[in-house]
Amino acid sequence: MSEVKQELMEKIEEARQELDNSIDQGLAYDLIYEHSVALDRWIEKYIAAGF
Repeated sequence: MSEVKQELMEKIEEARQELDNSIDQGLAYDLIYEHSVALDRWIEKYIAAGF
């Protein structure tokens, strides 16, 4: 697996965990939304890289 792919997968997993934690903790909607957008951006980069 390429280094770039591995790094993107790690970033996606970190962002997913952050989103899950913010939901589980019942944080404010705007914070949950920010975490969701951050996850979407990492997924978008992964797709754009052709993986």
